[in-house]
Amino acid sequence: MFDRLLSFLKNLPGNGANRRLSADDDPRVAAVALLFHVMDADGIRNEEERKRLKTALTNAYGLKGGELDALMRAGEMADREAVDLYAFTSVIKRHLDEDARAEFIRIMWEVVLADGDLHELEDNLVWRVAELIGIDSRERIALRRQVQKKASEQS
Repeated sequence: MFDRLLSFLKNLPGNGANRRLSADDDPRVAAVALLFHVMDADGIRNEEERKRLKTALTNAYGLKGGELDALMRAGEMADREAVDLYAFTSVIKRHLDEDARAEFIRIMWEVVLADGDLHELEDNLVWRVAELIGIDSRERIALRRQVQKKASEQS
């Protein structure tokens, strides 16, 4: 599951070490903010999800210590301060092609389904993000089914 996240994050633009961490222009921060948002959608943040996200960011960007903490804080703070999803989805849509945006939706499904439960708020959030970044309903549902099938095969 998190191998895809690593691959996705490695390919995001804005991977320069000296970049200011802002969801306004850094798709890494926007992606992390949305992943925090979907982790919290059901009202329960699984600490294992957070640890795996941190590991994925470390592997994708080679970030450790303060740099890693800064990206995590920037994404989490951006999520807390956001009034809507558009601030993040517009950055993702501007910086990623259609295949990368679909991959991001797949990653969102993997995070949502990591606890084995699909809450209606999580489902709704993925639907809204998919719509905002230009992924149609058919593809969103197909991606969910792929993730669910893979999860059931691994159980």
